[in-house]
Amino acid sequence: MADGRRLEGARVLLTGASGALGQAFARRLAAEGARLALHYHANAAKAEALADAIRADGRAAVLLRADLSTIDGATGVVDQAQDALGGLDVLINNAGITRDALLLRMSDQQWDEVMNTNLRSAFVCSRRALRQMVRQRHGRIINIASVAGLVGNPGQTNYAAAKAGLVGFTKALAREVCSRGITVNAVAPGFVTSPLTDAIPANLRREALRTIPLGRFAEPEEIAGAVAFLASDDAVYVTGHVLTVDGGISMD
Repeated sequence: MADGRRLEGARVLLTGASGALGQAFARRLAAEGARLALHYHANAAKAEALADAIRADGRAAVLLRADLSTIDGATGVVDQAQDALGGLDVLINNAGITRDALLLRMSDQQWDEVMNTNLRSAFVCSRRALRQMVRQRHGRIINIASVAGLVGNPGQTNYAAAKAGLVGFTKALAREVCSRGITVNAVAPGFVTSPLTDAIPANLRREALRTIPLGRFAEPEEIAGAVAFLASDDAVYVTGHVLTVDGGISMD
């Protein structure tokens, strides 16, 4: 449950809003009072339904379509969000795709598509958003990494490398902008209940569950709570941190 309205009036750009995690993030941020620019690429129906539901609750949401695998697309979505919201306080780099294959069978295209969407888009969006955040001496950047970027996952060298890159990006950028009142953090989810994990074969699902000390997959709303915390002033003294929400998979 949302803890009051910690984000009242905050201007938030959320990329990848039409997926299971993105929808949960959007609902939680809206419930806490944020004004949202919701990015999507291909799934217009889900994005529109999400925006309609948020507006029906009396909260602000605008939809922005862009291909974040391109530099122009990533730059443009930040500019559009700032225009629509009158500025930007929080950027959540959540857009991501998978193109799984064993490395020996992975094509250059599969590698590049994941790197461009999952990692380069965060670089481009953050660089653009920082122009205003630096001027206003306030901002929050939250990168959605993954436990795969911390412990690896067979068949996902491209995805794990991109998410590990987000971890390093988060820590380096946090050091660059902390003197300007801007925090940069990451959330690293583990297995999350979604149409993708629902499609995992039963034997692989059992194997995955054995790796999770808490013994279950997370619900998207449980990841959303971590994102809302980092976006709020409750996390004003937290920066350069990677918050794992993985049921204990990555415990030392």
